[in-house]
Amino acid sequence: MLKRLAKCIREYKLPSIIAPITIMLEVAMEVIIPILMAELIDNGIQGNGGAGDMPYVLKIGIILIVCCVLSMLFGIISGRCAAKASTGFAKNVRHDMYYNIQNFSFKSIDKFSTSSLVTRLTTDVSNLQNTYQMLIRIAFRSPAIFVFSLVMAFKVNASLSLVFLCIIPILALGLLYIMGNAHPIFRRVFKTYDKLNNVVQENLRGIRVVKSYVRADYEIEKFEDVSGDIYKKFSRAEKLVAINAPLMQSCMYGSMLLVAWFGSKLIVSSTMTQGELLSMITYSMQILSSLMMLSMNIVMISISRASAERIYEVLAEETDLTNPENPVFVVEDGSIQFEKVCFSYGKKGAGLCLDNIDLKINSGETVGIIGGTGSAKSTLISMIPRLYDVQSGSVKVGGKDVREYDITALRNEVAIVLQKNELFSGTIKENLRWGNENATDEEIIHACKLAQADGFITSFPKGYDTYIEQGGSNVSGGQKQRLCIARALLKNPKILILDDSTSAVDTATDASIRKAFAEEIPGTTKLIIAQRISSVQFADKIIVLDNGKINAVGTHEELLAGNEIYREVYLSQQKGGNEK
Repeated sequence: MLKRLAKCIREYKLPSIIAPITIMLEVAMEVIIPILMAELIDNGIQGNGGAGDMPYVLKIGIILIVCCVLSMLFGIISGRCAAKASTGFAKNVRHDMYYNIQNFSFKSIDKFSTSSLVTRLTTDVSNLQNTYQMLIRIAFRSPAIFVFSLVMAFKVNASLSLVFLCIIPILALGLLYIMGNAHPIFRRVFKTYDKLNNVVQENLRGIRVVKSYVRADYEIEKFEDVSGDIYKKFSRAEKLVAINAPLMQSCMYGSMLLVAWFGSKLIVSSTMTQGELLSMITYSMQILSSLMMLSMNIVMISISRASAERIYEVLAEETDLTNPENPVFVVEDGSIQFEKVCFSYGKKGAGLCLDNIDLKINSGETVGIIGGTGSAKSTLISMIPRLYDVQSGSVKVGGKDVREYDITALRNEVAIVLQKNELFSGTIKENLRWGNENATDEEIIHACKLAQADGFITSFPKGYDTYIEQGGSNVSGGQKQRLCIARALLKNPKILILDDSTSAVDTATDASIRKAFAEEIPGTTKLIIAQRISSVQFADKIIVLDNGKINAVGTHEELLAGNEIYREVYLSQQKGGNEK
C-alpha cells in the first residue's frame, strides 16, 4: 500500500526532500540555543567573578540572534515546501483515483457505491494530505528534536538526563493503547460516512419525489440516524485520542519538576551551575514537546491509516476488461452473433443471468427484444460493447470476437441509450457533442430531427444553447430520452441499442422515431428493448427472453401465432388500450 501511495509523490519529490532537510537545520539551531543561553549566564552575566563580561555577552547575544533568524528562515522554507508537497501529493492521489475509476469495468463500478467513491475522493484524500504534511515535517522534526536535545542534555548532565528515559516507556505504552483501540473505530466511521453521503445524494436527487410524497420528516429521520451513528463512533474514538493530551502533560510537568528538584540539589552541592540547570529545563521542554508532537502525529496516522486503506482499494482495483496484445481497430459491419453465451454477475456458474444464448443478427437488421422484468434484456445487450465479458461462449461483432477488438474502437461503433441515461451540466449542444465532439451544428440539428427532439429544443428561448441542469432535471423524461437518442445518433454507429429508451414518449413520437431510423440509417443494426409491443412489432425479428434464456425468435405475426408469452403480452396491452 505504501509503495503504491508513494508513487503519487512524483513531481513533488524535491519539496518533499527539502522540507525534512530544512526541518533538521531548524532543529539544529533550536538545540544550540539552550547551550548558548547557559554560556551567556555562566560566563557572560556571572563572569569576571560575578561582575559580568559585556563583550562576551554581546558576542553570545549576536550568535543567539543569528541562530534565531536562521531557525525562522529554515522553518519558513520547510513550511512552504511541506505545504506544496502535501497539496501536490493529494492532487496526484485524486488524479490517480479518478483516472483509475474511468478505467473501471461495470463489474468494478458495481463493487463501489457512488457515495463511497465520493467520500474517498474528498474526505479520505484530505486526511491523507494532512498526514503527509505532518509526516514530512513533524515526523522528522519531533524525533530530531528528541534525539538532539537528549544528546545535549546528557552532555550537560548525564545523571539528570536519566529522568527522560524513565518517562519514555510510559508514553509508549499509552500511545500503543490509543492506536490499537482507535484505528478500528475510525475504519467504521469512514464507512458510515459513505452511508451519510448516500442518504444526502438520494435526498437531493429525489427531492421532487420527497416533496410530492411529503416524506421530508422520514428523510430527516434517516439523516439523523446516520449522523448520530457517526457522532457516537467519532465520540468514542475521540475519547480515546483525548487520553493523549493529559498523558503528555502529566509526563511533561512531572519530568520538569523532577529536573528542577534534582537540579537544585546539584546546584547546592556545586556540581551544576545555574545556566546548566536552565538549559536542562529548556531541553526537558524540547524533549517532551517533541514527544507530544510525535504522539499527535501517531494519532493522526492512526486516523488516516483507515483513509489510506480505502484509497488504496480504489487505486489497486484492476479492470477485468483489457485489450489483447494485438487488438483489431476496425469493426467491419454491424453483424452480431452470440454463441453459447453464459453469464452471471456472481461467481462462475452461480445463478446464470444468461444461459446458453445462441443468436445471429445480420448487419442493418432491426431487432426487437421483449421480456419480463429480470429476464436479462439489459444484460444481453451489455455483452455487445463488452461492458461485461461472457463467462463462457463468445459474442462476435463484425465477424470477430469482441475480446479481439480494441475496447475504445469497439465502443465507438456501438451507441447505447441506456435505461438510466444521464445528461450533464452544460448546454444542449455540449451534451449532444458527447456523441461526436466535432459535430457541426447542422449534424446536431439533423440528429435531433431524427430523434424527434428538434421541435421542443427550438421552443426554448435559447434553443440549442439552453443550459441543462445536472442530471437533466430541467427537462421532462421524454425530452431527456430524445436528447440521449440524438446524442447516440451523432456517433454514426454501426450498432444502435435502445434499452427501453422510448418508454417516456408517446406512441406517435415513438413511431416517428422508428420511421426516421428506417429511412435515415438503414445500414445501422438497431436493437430495441421495449415493454410496448408497438415499439417492436415492425422489427425484422423479435427476441423473446424469459429468465435469461431465449424463449422464441420470429416476426410479430409468427410470435403472435406460436408463442404464448408474446401473445399474452400483446393481448394484455391490447385490452388495456381498448379499456382506455
